[in-house]
Amino acid sequence: MRFSQRTRGVVQAIAVVLALAIPFVLASSAADARAGGGFSSGSRGARTFSAPPSTSTAPGTAQPFNRTITQPGSPGIGAPSNVGGGFFNRSGRGLLGGLAAGFLGAGLLGMLFGGGMFSGIGGLSSILGLLLQIGLIVLVVRLAMSWWQRRQMTSAAYAGAPAGPAAQGGFGSAMGFGLGTGSAPLEILPADYETFERLLGEIQAAWSNEDVAKLHTLATPETVSYFTRDLEQNRARNVVNKVSDVKLLQGDLAEAWREGDTDYASVAMRYSLVDKTLERGSGRLVEGGEQPEEVTEVWTFVRPRGGNWELSAIQQTN
Repeated sequence: MRFSQRTRGVVQAIAVVLALAIPFVLASSAADARAGGGFSSGSRGARTFSAPPSTSTAPGTAQPFNRTITQPGSPGIGAPSNVGGGFFNRSGRGLLGGLAAGFLGAGLLGMLFGGGMFSGIGGLSSILGLLLQIGLIVLVVRLAMSWWQRRQMTSAAYAGAPAGPAAQGGFGSAMGFGLGTGSAPLEILPADYETFERLLGEIQAAWSNEDVAKLHTLATPETVSYFTRDLEQNRARNVVNKVSDVKLLQGDLAEAWREGDTDYASVAMRYSLVDKTLERGSGRLVEGGEQPEEVTEVWTFVRPRGGNWELSAIQQTN
């Protein structure tokens, strides 16, 4: 059976789209669990690009942020996430990013269909070809921007800012929070640890219920913007993530400090939870299960002096 040149081009285009889409879909699926999605997201004020000290709960290192609005050298305290366009920003919406992605997508398809580098759009006469081109452009943009963000974050992360001494868990912190060394510039009291544990449960519950209004009372606008984006991606996949039985197993203070009238506390937390992703409507299990799993993360909380603590960042640990 012989195929025309155009048919072969369509098949080649489909193969390219699938090859680009599969890694992205797999990465998204693996990251769509629990609040924070397994990413390192948010801001730690002036210490965003400084590694929080290791603790007995998290003896390794916290991963650099791959989602943050804070620029190196700026404080970035809990600001919203709708960063301006710019000429080539990390969101991929800048002028150069949009034009480059568009020409790249058109050029790739143009070559696939036997045309020149810039003939991809003009040479497509079928709806299928147009849809393939749009899909390819979107995938190339997202993959390229993801790579660019990881490259920028990795190169800037942990450079030049002092990490401070490692905090040690104390007072039998096998269950709940240890009180650390007590040497932090900002004193964290037992009542603060109780608040951190309460926020852990309330944030996971609000995430599970897709209650964005409640999340706004528990986290900074930047952090809620990431939660909202992840929830929208779940809706696009026609799934809902349900988290239950959240229990803090161990936690201790990594560091606490003050910037002007703003207090920060980064705490390592090892907790267990039941994490299930279900198909909307039918309730069919898509990912996860009934078996509890353990997670170790570093959560950073922020408050104005005299105010209430809010979640400012979540970092995964190595």
